[in-house]
Amino acid sequence: MHPNEELIKKFYTCFQQRDTDGMVACYHPEIVFSDPVFQTLKGERAAAMWRMLIGRSKDIEISFADIQADEQQGVAHWEARYTYSATDHKVHNIVNARFRFQEGSILVHQDTFNIEKWAAQALGISGRLLGWTPFMQQTIRRKASQTLDAYIEKQHVTS
Repeated sequence: MHPNEELIKKFYTCFQQRDTDGMVACYHPEIVFSDPVFQTLKGERAAAMWRMLIGRSKDIEISFADIQADEQQGVAHWEARYTYSATDHKVHNIVNARFRFQEGSILVHQDTFNIEKWAAQALGISGRLLGWTPFMQQTIRRKASQTLDAYIEKQHVTS
């Protein structure tokens, strides 16, 4: 197995174990993370996002498969099952991830998933009816960014 495949495996194994320090240790200090909700997060904001999501989810279950990587890039498929804390709705999110590596760590991590399906599961009837609309997707993104900002602020106050 290529060392970068091992790195991806370590990242998701730490995710399964709710070990955010282990996850973040796989990242390059200049990590650029993106997904359909948070869009682009850099450095400490990416690390804070994982800490926030895992800290808020009491029942998250992670599975992963199809890891492939070489010196420069890699891919993986992963799935998360959890209760979305804001609505108490069950979510099964199916995600494809792409990675770029530098100096033995993950420099770029891009997750893709269907935000409409996520909204329908996480938000219930409003997500089912409006999850496809740009307005609802922007609302989801804005709320996620505000929640992350509040989490980071709280961590700085309590540290």
